[in-house]
Amino acid sequence: MMAKEFKIVHESEIEGTPQAVFDAATQGTSGWMWPMGIEPKLGGAGPFGSTVTVWEPPHRFSNRMDGEGGFFNQLDYDISELPDGKSWLRYVHGGVFFEDWDNQYVGASKHTAFYQHTLGEYVKFFAGQQAAFADVQGPGTSSTPEAFDAVKAALGIHDGGAGGHVSVAIAGLGTVDAVVDYLDPNFIGLRTEDAMYRFFGRNAFGAVVGLTIHLFAPGADADAAGAAWGAWLTGLYA
Repeated sequence: MMAKEFKIVHESEIEGTPQAVFDAATQGTSGWMWPMGIEPKLGGAGPFGSTVTVWEPPHRFSNRMDGEGGFFNQLDYDISELPDGKSWLRYVHGGVFFEDWDNQYVGASKHTAFYQHTLGEYVKFFAGQQAAFADVQGPGTSSTPEAFDAVKAALGIHDGGAGGHVSVAIAGLGTVDAVVDYLDPNFIGLRTEDAMYRFFGRNAFGAVVGLTIHLFAPGADADAAGAAWGAWLTGLYA
């Protein structure tokens, strides 16, 4: 297989100090992406066998993973201070794709925008908190081209931008009332006072619809929430 490098750059203003952003990127990942163990020092161990290659809190952090056949995956965070307690984050994801380059690049770029938005939401509303985390995957029948439309219909939202509210009943959990903080054809972000729910229309990229759950309430049961939302998601495609 032919290896071809890629580079994805995303820049954003975040309502939080550089230290809050740095901590989110290195220690608070359960709150906006998924739990990742990162040893907080230069040369420290990172996720998936990566190594911390830059450790300059609160402004710069990088880690890199190398593999066979020219493979590498590198993440760079460059955080600048702005007035009024805000920060500017320049995030760069570089690496190698081995096949289906165009589709993988588009998918990775769209995921990056969603994850970086979620990082900003985490810093603004939940900075410093660890989340109880669950990752839910839909059934194989959620991989069809129109599959994500079922999620939007069940939540009662449509394309047109964020800012609205949803109220959805989840068996075993009760009613979830949330703000729609992100909305595009492939991704939905919901936020409550003590949780974030991230919906991924990966059917557009050859996979199944998925959902991540980030619970910040003390004693939150991520397993129970994952099972309940998993049953809801599976039921959409029965």
